[in-house]
Amino acid sequence: MREVLAELLGWWRDGHTVAVGTVVATWRSAPRPAGASMLVGPGGEAVGSVSGGCVEGAVYELGQDVVADGTPVLQRYGVSDDDAFAVGLTCGGILDVFVESVSRESFPQLESVAADIDAGRPVAVATVIAHPDPARLGRRLIIHPDDSPGDDVAASLGSERIDAAVTDDARGLLAGGHTATLTYGPDGERRGEGLRVFVASYAPRPRMIVFGAIDFAAAVAQVGTFLGYRVTVCDARPVFATASRFPDADEVVVEWPHRYLAAERDQGSLDERTVVCVLTHDPKFDVPVLEVALRTPLAYVGAMGSRRTHDDRLARLREAGLSDDELARLSSPIGLDLGARTPQETAVSIAAEMIALHWGGDGQRLADRGGPIHHPHTTDSQD
Repeated sequence: MREVLAELLGWWRDGHTVAVGTVVATWRSAPRPAGASMLVGPGGEAVGSVSGGCVEGAVYELGQDVVADGTPVLQRYGVSDDDAFAVGLTCGGILDVFVESVSRESFPQLESVAADIDAGRPVAVATVIAHPDPARLGRRLIIHPDDSPGDDVAASLGSERIDAAVTDDARGLLAGGHTATLTYGPDGERRGEGLRVFVASYAPRPRMIVFGAIDFAAAVAQVGTFLGYRVTVCDARPVFATASRFPDADEVVVEWPHRYLAAERDQGSLDERTVVCVLTHDPKFDVPVLEVALRTPLAYVGAMGSRRTHDDRLARLREAGLSDDELARLSSPIGLDLGARTPQETAVSIAAEMIALHWGGDGQRLADRGGPIHHPHTTDSQD
């Protein structure tokens, strides 16, 4: 919903009813992840996408029907359907789309949720997408990392037991920035079936921290911003670490790298989505910061340098007491072998390695292999 939130909120404030179709689960080579949304506006406008063009027409028509009768619908699209080619999902994937009507009456908490997202405050929206009692469909619960309700209008998924179970699970998803569909018994029983709840997590942007104020860092900052990271460039040399040299970074920090990273860790500003790129080429900078990074639960730690630099760096890190398991987390030399030469090409190779490690890719050419294009991911769906 994040990518269509501005349009949705505008119509909501004007008192309109809008159809919202949201991908709530995916299998195989589905083109969009869970959480992707499409709107059908009050004037028939189509905003957003649930499939990159494959099934938008079918979802558009379903959205108009849902607004007309007010009943939410959970619809599955995929090659197993008789009309798969009619709706265009020929990529081999399967996706569940929950289509509902949203208005001030049906979603009174929307403005509060939008304010949290805009301010970077973690918030999750849990929605009932399947239940034996059709009256439960579309019920929502707004969940924060703690017990503070904020300015939200009181809401419930139907019972205290359901609310407690979903709140507990949703906070775990929110902590990792994950979105998923959860399954319970009709009254929130852990081992039952019948109730499906889609939890959309809106956590702050994941962080990318780039150490070393060099031309390669400027290119990495640019691609990091493009990928949706909040980018920090850090260097101990004030003459090089300036905002004008890194216009794509969210912040530029003048500090010794290891001191900065340790301080961010100690104040809880790093998480398991954080990526660190060490581009300093100088052991007095990169060895101390890598000591901190490799002992912190992060998504990715990469370091630039030649093979000789890499071997020397490993020796220094072993002398500092790092274990083989900790050293195995280091991506060095950084990036995939794309034959990159320029800073921009190198930034692409670094981004490609981060993406491959996140999704389980191996960097091979798709043209040279068979099977699904997209790799499965455990947080896409839990059916």
